Amino acid sequence: MPDSSRRPTTGFGLFWLLCAILGLRLLSMAVLPMSDTTEPRYAETARLMAERGDWITPWFTPELPFWGKPPLSFWAQAASLKLFGVHDFAARLPSWLAMIGILWLTLRLARQQGSERLAWWSGLVLASMALAFISAGAVLTDPFLAFGTTLSLVSLALASRGRRVPWGWLFFVGLAIGLLAKGPLALVLVGLPGTAWLLCKGRWRRAADALPWRGGSLLVAVLVLPWYLAAELKTPGFLDYFLLGEHFRRFVDPGWAGDLYGNAHRETHGTIWLFLLWASFPWGIAGLALLAHRLCSRAGRATLRKALADDDVRLLLAAGFAPAVFFSFAGNILWTYLLPGLPFLAILIARGLLPLLDATPVRRTALALVLAVPLMLSVAGVHLALHPHTLKSAAPLIAALEALPGGSVERLYYLEDMPFSARYYSRDAARRIERAELLAALAQAADGSPPLFIAVRRRDLDWLEQAAGTQLAVRYRGAQHILLQHNPPTPR
Repeated sequence: MPDSSRRPTTGFGLFWLLCAILGLRLLSMAVLPMSDTTEPRYAETARLMAERGDWITPWFTPELPFWGKPPLSFWAQAASLKLFGVHDFAARLPSWLAMIGILWLTLRLARQQGSERLAWWSGLVLASMALAFISAGAVLTDPFLAFGTTLSLVSLALASRGRRVPWGWLFFVGLAIGLLAKGPLALVLVGLPGTAWLLCKGRWRRAADALPWRGGSLLVAVLVLPWYLAAELKTPGFLDYFLLGEHFRRFVDPGWAGDLYGNAHRETHGTIWLFLLWASFPWGIAGLALLAHRLCSRAGRATLRKALADDDVRLLLAAGFAPAVFFSFAGNILWTYLLPGLPFLAILIARGLLPLLDATPVRRTALALVLAVPLMLSVAGVHLALHPHTLKSAAPLIAALEALPGGSVERLYYLEDMPFSARYYSRDAARRIERAELLAALAQAADGSPPLFIAVRRRDLDWLEQAAGTQLAVRYRGAQHILLQHNPPTPR
């Protein structure tokens, strides 16, 4: 009887397994509401762009320009919202498409370095890493940055092999994408590993011949500079905040007080390496196990020495670890910063895994690891979609409000603290209100006027009930807020 565990490890089986992983992410991003804070914050910025038709300046609120990021991701998300309507799936779809592009580039490089089998396993390893799987269906800027940096580094590798057209030009297209997705950081994440790789074997002359430096640099300037200049002219101060604040002060000062849009993330220097294990889970741990396995035998150590002399492996090491190296001495970091390195780490891990896959236990373990994150997160997503009240999201509260007689987001007030998801799901109709203002509004409510709806945190519930008397009825209880309804007295 044939070994059934071999069936999904053929090229055809691996292709459909990769499609299944991508399909799971597509399904989960359609049914799971956005949770605070990052996703609804960026989704609301894209919604405002689509609503206003302002394709130059992203807006954090209707009054405050968003200088924290360039507009490429917001352009894509706003275009999707205009095309498909304002809902979660449309806002998340561009990130999914960006990850498809990253996967294709990963397959292309792995195929060039090895074989069809290496390519499919590299794609599966990448798609089933925790950060890659989550980013594929989340409203973030990072998938667009990672697409740009991956395009540039893959193009550099292929152009250096003599494939100047189109890869020499695509190297510069990738830089333009990165500059419009996240800014000058893209130059660092491409330049750092690219320079280290070119220095290894004196590839400078070959790179100079392979890349159209003059024409490519002009192409980057034409694609990028018009928006940067237009953004500064429209909202003066953008360049100072974005170039110096977001790319220097944010990272050297963990408690940077100049952040206009949130709180700085204070982490101990070097924490990015712990984040790398989290971002690459479960494959980062598997990669360390493969490394330990090689180090335990003389033949394995010889294989490692041979691999480290391989030009392709050196590129993967440089590109895979560049984000972690660069952010090692930064205190203001997020795990999403590691996404640009994951495609190259995926190929590196797949190269180490491939010789062991003929052993049935290893093959079965590898398939289990491929399915671990997609299945766990998909099951968790379905559970949360069926129990939305456990989410830190305003989506279920607003849905409950709109199902009530007379329920309207125009009459919804958040006491003192309104989350980003409330702005997004109410289409910026909900309002934040202070305590004194709320008590005045309740006292002035005219007889027979429509009810008011107040969202309060649990810690404020007792105070409000005592201050407002017995005219408040609980209509919904969520993880973040409780929805109260105030009915003005009925005239006699």
